[in-house]
Amino acid sequence: MRSTFGGIEISKRSLFTQQAALSTTGHNIANANTKGYSRQVVNMVASKPIEFPGLMRSNVPGQMGQGVEFDHIVRVREKFLDDQYYNENNSLGSWTIRQDSLEKLEKIVNEPSDSGIRSLITKFWNAWSDLSKDPENIDGRKILRETAMSLTDAFNSTSKRLTDLRSDLTENIDVKATQMNSILQSVNKLNLEIRRVEGIGNDANDLRDQRDLLLDDLSSIANVSVTETDNGYNITMGNIALLTVGGGPVTVSSASLESALESGDLSGGEVHGMIISRNTYVTNYINEFNSIANTMANGEVTVTIPKGTILPEGTVLNGVTYSGPTRELTSDLSVKVNGINGLHKLGYNFKSPYTSGDFFVAKDGGAITAATIQLNMDFVDNPELIATSMRMTRTGLGGTVIKGDNTLAVLMSQLKDQQFSFPTGTDVSQVTVDDYYRSVIGQLGVQTSEAIRQATNSKDLVDQVESRRQSVSGVSLDEEMANMIKFQHAYNAAARSLTTFDEMLDKVINSMGLVGR
Repeated sequence: MRSTFGGIEISKRSLFTQQAALSTTGHNIANANTKGYSRQVVNMVASKPIEFPGLMRSNVPGQMGQGVEFDHIVRVREKFLDDQYYNENNSLGSWTIRQDSLEKLEKIVNEPSDSGIRSLITKFWNAWSDLSKDPENIDGRKILRETAMSLTDAFNSTSKRLTDLRSDLTENIDVKATQMNSILQSVNKLNLEIRRVEGIGNDANDLRDQRDLLLDDLSSIANVSVTETDNGYNITMGNIALLTVGGGPVTVSSASLESALESGDLSGGEVHGMIISRNTYVTNYINEFNSIANTMANGEVTVTIPKGTILPEGTVLNGVTYSGPTRELTSDLSVKVNGINGLHKLGYNFKSPYTSGDFFVAKDGGAITAATIQLNMDFVDNPELIATSMRMTRTGLGGTVIKGDNTLAVLMSQLKDQQFSFPTGTDVSQVTVDDYYRSVIGQLGVQTSEAIRQATNSKDLVDQVESRRQSVSGVSLDEEMANMIKFQHAYNAAARSLTTFDEMLDKVINSMGLVGR
């Protein structure tokens, strides 16, 4: 049956609906610059008509419409794009950290430069060459001492900075684990709150935006997958469940993240980049510099000792012990010695008993590494104890060193072009110190270039997906202003309609039925 006041009801519904649309438009405009906000749209539907087919119905043809109403406010969001964003964002997070770590390694190594280790190694060889020209010159010995100390200081400083970088990465892994736990707890709370709000028929759009923004942050830390259920989000990392609806979040630690990397469950994100940077890049270069320092000091190298050399008593070379008159070589002898230390022990200094010890030693008395290498303190206090000669006045007891002989100094300077035995995994590489150092620096440059390329590509992909997300979910002020005008006109029209119906009812109520009074 028709209602006398039906027109007023239709106008009222229209006013309420257009007012809701205007309020939502205002909400969108207010959050145009809010990170993670998704624009909202009022879903308008035609109200149910006044009459439905049935036995009891009037004879009015058709169905009388009852205007408009809104059933809910829609949050414009596309899950497919969110999943794409998570996948690309964890790759970006990993490569960004790796790029940053490798660039820090380049700064630490500082090559090529005039103050890097390579330059100091060259100066070290040159100092031996200069000393060989005048082995009795005390100034030349002091220059060699200072050059050697500068070289060991450079090794020590580089090793410390690499160790500090490794420690920083370890600390950052702990920080990221704490951050992951905080995000997971927040998402779990939002799951419960969204379920409560939507359980009573409301739309928790803003809460959903907050939850999705947290997942954007989480996807940059680790590779996560999100599954939406009626009761909230389930979050996994590979085969590891980080958050389950009803079960709550799982506590993450640095140890569990490292285990996840080993099992293959952690395959992206900032944590992945940190662990790879620490365990692969930084640790590898710490080992490389340890190898260079130790090989220079004790690595096997072939030298040719010239005829006329008098070896120290009891010297063992090529399995032969040299003692007494046999100490004086009657022909050139090609032998393998243990690096600079091994060669230095074959020479003589200027003070009785003239024999010298290791040129380089470890600060802690253990194996020589980049962190522990130092010049023998005897040479620091007295550079005259540095051996340069390999000849004496006679081979028997009571002989004195020939101070003007430069045989050992020359052999030392020639080590620059000699091939040392560098351990490389299970093999041994025969290469000069300079060439090996160049290969290490070259490897670092290639790795950095690759990380920059991968990070740039990942950034482009993330920006592309984010642009597509914004085209769907972002707020366009031009579009919202157009909507505002549209809804304003509709509101004004509904108000005018209401006024018209009011005038009609006024005529019916106050003006009809007065004839004949």
